[in-house]
Amino acid sequence: MEAVAGRMRQLRLAKDAMDRDWADPDLDLDTVAAHAGYSRYHFIRAFKEAYGETPRQYLTHRRIERAQDLLRTANLTVTEICHLVGFSSLGTFSSRFKAWTGLTPSEYRARHVGRGAALIPGCYAMLWAGGFRSGTDRERESNSREAG
Repeated sequence: MEAVAGRMRQLRLAKDAMDRDWADPDLDLDTVAAHAGYSRYHFIRAFKEAYGETPRQYLTHRRIERAQDLLRTANLTVTEICHLVGFSSLGTFSSRFKAWTGLTPSEYRARHVGRGAALIPGCYAMLWAGGFRSGTDRERESNSREAG
């Protein structure tokens, strides 16, 4: 019994990491499995057994739920939302979004916008989501590329 509780505690640590870092496009299976102290393949099996879906499915659903919220509330393009929620490919984002909701992101927005308050200006949504980097971040990135 104690072993099962310890295993669930480890899996919750990994799930918490996905809940916290879902927007990070570099969040990968190895990183999440490391939070649980498992190899990637053992982690996939254990996570699916505990939560009913694979870690990838869980992370995709978290990202799509957040995209749904942004599509309803923020004045951002679908491409901007795609990147804000952690997808690096618009095609992958659109196909997974449609598989999950039955609608493309644009169809979803058309169906759900206009039923409440005005859309949040995109600049505020980007700032809140960390989509803007300061000049020092850009300079640091530029300098590190030049040094490499």
